Amino acid sequence: MTRKVADCRNTPSVSGCTLTITGEEEEVVRAAAEHAVSVHEHTDGPELRRMIREGLEDEKVPA
Repeated sequence: MTRKVADCRNTPSVSGCTLTITGEEEEVVRAAAEHAVSVHEHTDGPELRRMIREGLEDEKVPA
């Protein structure tokens, strides 16, 4: 299974957050949603999780 990556640097923010979360897709979506709520003051819900899921990238494994 390909691990997924959510990287705050790919989303513009006032705080300039640099957090990167890597793991299995459901783990990353859950952790990223918790982070978005606690740090970026978003409201958790289906729309936030959809946006997170759409922004996920496959982990790049070094050659």
